[in-house]
Amino acid sequence: MTTVLKLGGSVVTEKDEPETVADERLANLADAIGDAVAADGASDSTVDDLVVVHGGGSFGHPNAAEHGVSSTEGTQDPTAVREIAGAMERLNDAVVSALAGADVPAVPVHPFSAGHRDRDGDLTFPTGQIATMLAEGFVPVLHGDVLAHAGAGATIVSGDELVVRLAGDLAADRVGLCSTVPGVLDENDDVIPEIAAYEDVASVLGGSDATDVTGGMAAKVRALLALDAPAHVFGPDALTAFLAGEPAGTRIEN
Repeated sequence: MTTVLKLGGSVVTEKDEPETVADERLANLADAIGDAVAADGASDSTVDDLVVVHGGGSFGHPNAAEHGVSSTEGTQDPTAVREIAGAMERLNDAVVSALAGADVPAVPVHPFSAGHRDRDGDLTFPTGQIATMLAEGFVPVLHGDVLAHAGAGATIVSGDELVVRLAGDLAADRVGLCSTVPGVLDENDDVIPEIAAYEDVASVLGGSDATDVTGGMAAKVRALLALDAPAHVFGPDALTAFLAGEPAGTRIEN
C-alpha cells in the first residue's frame, strides 16, 4: 500500500516565528510515523510504502514573500532562488532528522533539482526516482520549493501540488493532509465527515476562482477530489489513526 502524507508547514514550524521548527510537535509526528512504518520490518507494520511531503511554514513563506515570488510571480535573481531554496533545505533537514530519530528510513528529495515549469506554467516533475526509493525501502521526504520556470526565472511549487502529482504517478492508495485544523470545517466550525463533490461544500469554502487563487482549503478540496485515491484532511492528533487505516478528519473522495 502506497501512502502520500503531507505535513503542513504550520504543523512542523512555528508559523509566526521566522525559521523556527516546532520541535516538540514535529517529534510527536515523527514518533507516530515511526510506529506505523515499523522500520525494523516487524510484521505488524501498518504502512508499506510512504512518501512524506512538508510545507514551507515559517521557512519558505517569509523568504518567498520577501522576494515577491509565488506560484505565478517569478524572479530571475539568483540570490532570491538561493535564499528560498536554502530555507526549504534547512527545514527539510530538520524534518528528515526528526524522522530518522524515530527510526524512519527517511531521505531528502529537493524538488528544485528535479523539476521545472514550462512557459504555460505546467509542471514537469519526474517521479521514477521516488518509486525506486520506495522499492529500496526508503521514505522519500519532499517539500514545497522554488522551481526554474521558463520565461519567468523561478516560481514556487507548493507541497499540495507535489502531493497531487505524486499520488497520481505512484498510484497511491491513500493520501493524507495533516493540517492545523481537525478537518474541513462547516459554517459552525464542525468537521465535515465526508466530501464527494465540491458543490456539497461550495457554500462553506467558496465557489469563485478567487478562493482558489489564494490557496487555502478550497484549492485543496478541488485537487483532492480529482484523485483516484481517497484523501483525508485531519489534525496532528489524528495522524496515528490515519496511518493505521482508520477514519481521520474529513474523507474526500469523488
